[in-house]
Amino acid sequence: MRSDNVKTGMQQAPHRSLFNALGFTEEEMKKPLIGIVSSYNEIVPGHMNLDKIVNAVKLGVAEAGGVPVVFPAIAVCDGIAMGHTGMKYSLVTRDLIADSTECMALAHQFDALVMVPNCDKNVPGLLMAAARVNVPTVFVSGGPMLAGHVKGQKRSLSSMFEAVGAYEAGKMTEEDVKEYEQKVCPTCGSCSGMYTANSMNCLTEALGMGLGGNGTIPAVYSDRIRLAKHAGMAVMDMYRKDIRPRDIMTKEAIINALTVDMALGCSTNSMLHLPAIAHEVGFDFDISYANPISERTPNLCHLAPAGPTYMEDLNEAGGVYAVMKELADIGLLNLDCMTVTGKTVGENIKDAVNKNPEVIRPVDNPYSKTGGLAVLKGNIAPDGGVVKRSAVVDEMLVHTGPARVFDCEEDAIAAIKGGKIVDGDVVVIRYEGPKGGPGMREMLNPTSAIAGMGLGSTVALITDGRFSGASRGASIGHISPEAAVGGPIALVQEGDMISIDIPNMTINMDVSEEELAKRREAWQPREPKIKEGYLRRYAAQVTSGNMGAILKQPE
Repeated sequence: MRSDNVKTGMQQAPHRSLFNALGFTEEEMKKPLIGIVSSYNEIVPGHMNLDKIVNAVKLGVAEAGGVPVVFPAIAVCDGIAMGHTGMKYSLVTRDLIADSTECMALAHQFDALVMVPNCDKNVPGLLMAAARVNVPTVFVSGGPMLAGHVKGQKRSLSSMFEAVGAYEAGKMTEEDVKEYEQKVCPTCGSCSGMYTANSMNCLTEALGMGLGGNGTIPAVYSDRIRLAKHAGMAVMDMYRKDIRPRDIMTKEAIINALTVDMALGCSTNSMLHLPAIAHEVGFDFDISYANPISERTPNLCHLAPAGPTYMEDLNEAGGVYAVMKELADIGLLNLDCMTVTGKTVGENIKDAVNKNPEVIRPVDNPYSKTGGLAVLKGNIAPDGGVVKRSAVVDEMLVHTGPARVFDCEEDAIAAIKGGKIVDGDVVVIRYEGPKGGPGMREMLNPTSAIAGMGLGSTVALITDGRFSGASRGASIGHISPEAAVGGPIALVQEGDMISIDIPNMTINMDVSEEELAKRREAWQPREPKIKEGYLRRYAAQVTSGNMGAILKQPE
């Protein structure tokens, strides 16, 4: 046992005295030490129930012969952090979570780990840590929120943000907004659409790092407690069989996850997190790697905000395994990949059934023949930008319009809500990338304002920042290189014509190379927006969005 390093032998007598201080018995000292990474807190709705999940995991571990020991991980609620300086502190927590979990796991020599995350950066951060520490590890999330109901229709957080835009446009009363406010988030759990948290929890299943149902069983269902107990039992089975994260998170498994991503129509944030996770296991790819996978993978699901179905509907339809079975039937998945069940992907999904073809379209009747995400390239984004094409209306798949240029999110929101953005415009928000933000803020407020004001089918938005999974429309993020390092998005001027062609995966500004060269010569780097603290250090180390915004290692 790895934990013998802190438990066994004369040299470890001081260590044992400290375990005695913790109340450990001699019997417990002879068993494997299992770290339970609890992301519980009282500020994130998706995490307020994690104490119950953690307790269930502990019971499962103890039942199977291990000694569970809980330690914490932080988590930010992206919804509460949205639209102010707090959003600069969202993406950056992914690396804090990975680093701190690595520190705790190795400092205390745990034999195995159970990760209990739920919301956005918490899941990829812990997947990165699992790859680094590489002891047997199982994930069990807190589960998705149930959808809200407003005036007889299912609604979720994205509806709430769009309601604010509708109010600004005079299409909703204050009383209407208040009703949404009271009803769209009715339970604990990760917000109920295919937003980033649910995307990553579903992809954890596809990677093989979570049990079936990890991504879809609602937070308030008792099935979630049973799943947590089984996760505790599963990690002990993995420990005995010595199955480790790097045995599971292989190149083939990551390609499986990316394929499932395309079928589900996941958040564009997955194109930051999958490359970062892949980097931890030695498989480096940039965002353009997604296009060939997208081209061969049908989009089978239109969950909110792309459509009218929610995570509870996906769960009832058969969950992630049912989607994977559809893909496997046409040869799109590697079925030999190992998983935390101790079985292969093929063994796990062989009996999966699609119980609702309206929620999970069969492969012979997809929403589209291509996947939910696309990477666009051109003279404004030589290294690419990402769009959730499954959430773009048909009339905006190809669009040309004049640039309306803003150097921060706040200025763009003021212009949108002030009625200064009109049909046909292309809103450009720059200096919001990983370095320039710093922290690569999500742009849910401007995209929701555009949608809420009725401009979603006529106005595009591009940014070197990123989007919430709750964003919809012709929203192209992760424009790389970013403005802060002199990327071409920094050279765009008011009125430049920008052409977006999502089917052909291109994005260009109608500016000659000669003119761009003049602008580039005149461009000057900007003073950092943040000059102290963690964000300053983060900005100095972070790479471009097309590389997953990973942190550079010292030379």
